[in-house]
Amino acid sequence: MRVLLVEDDGGLGAAVRDQIAADGHVVDWARRLDLAEDYLRTTGYDLILLDLMLPDGRGIPFLRARRGGGDATPVIILTALDQISDRIEGLDAGADDYLVKPFDLSELSARVKAVARRYTGNPNPLVTIGELQVDLAARSVTRKGKPVSLTAREWVLFEAFLQHPGMLLSKPQLEERLYSFDDEIESNAIEVYVSRLRRKLGHDVVETVRGMGYRLRQS
Repeated sequence: MRVLLVEDDGGLGAAVRDQIAADGHVVDWARRLDLAEDYLRTTGYDLILLDLMLPDGRGIPFLRARRGGGDATPVIILTALDQISDRIEGLDAGADDYLVKPFDLSELSARVKAVARRYTGNPNPLVTIGELQVDLAARSVTRKGKPVSLTAREWVLFEAFLQHPGMLLSKPQLEERLYSFDDEIESNAIEVYVSRLRRKLGHDVVETVRGMGYRLRQS
């Protein structure tokens, strides 16, 4: 997934960014609400991690405005506000989950996975594609019964195809899934990762549509 982290605390923000990136997601980090708005105007996100007390405003009005404008992007609130009334306000504003600081980073990872499963409609995501068996929750793949080892970015790319079976994905769309704004993108990066997926998963798994992009070839 591509995740937008809205958090002004440098230490916590870095820890959360590193944890979510280690889970295989792409993270853009905004320390102010106005920067978060800029990111959202130009980029599509699968999840927002939202602090409630930012230097230029509060997260609740920001969230209400997003929901009022029709934005259904999943949101997990990360905040030190721990009163029941705060939780109710956050959930009523449209948050999908509410996590009180300080929290364990492994719990955050679990909640991110849970929200992702709800929005993909896969509460128990076991997928079979030809000779491949994929467990989306465990992020594991077997081919003809043998485990296949994928790097974090190989998995993210494969997951993008799994989430859009049969849909043509352009090179810019795939780059958006793989890289944050701070990353430098090599011109042939997508071709390299697609080649690696084909070598590990089978040459007929990902189809190239010349000049347009790539898609998952379904058996």
